[in-house]
Amino acid sequence: MNIFRRVLAAVDLSQEEGSVRVLAAACETLEEGDTLHIVTVVPDFGMSIVGSFFPADHEGKMVAGAQDALHAFTEKHLPKGLSKQHIVAHGNIYEEILDAADTVAADLIVVGTHPASPRDYILGPNAERITRHAKCSVLAVR
Repeated sequence: MNIFRRVLAAVDLSQEEGSVRVLAAACETLEEGDTLHIVTVVPDFGMSIVGSFFPADHEGKMVAGAQDALHAFTEKHLPKGLSKQHIVAHGNIYEEILDAADTVAADLIVVGTHPASPRDYILGPNAERITRHAKCSVLAVR
């Protein structure tokens, strides 16, 4: 019996090796008929002054490009026939992952992590923030 029916895998398309491990771990929790929800986040520009240096449609193009890249990535790395939902979010990484988890009513979030650097102890990495604030279980994959 599987206790995780709605699994959200958070992938970083710029970190293929780690994201492949995230997908593999997420797939291990699934049973036949389950749907894997895969989210990737396109970061926003933050300060509006930074955004003024880019064309008005730049963020829209980035999101569309991420959508195409996410579909290609899952096509390459997930088993054929697996039920999946692609989610491309735009904004603060950990907040968008938590919002996606709420939207799909996730039982489990699978997220990649990396060895901590001294800066992470001050700012806190995304995986740590997701673990701290998630309403469901979180599996952190190194």
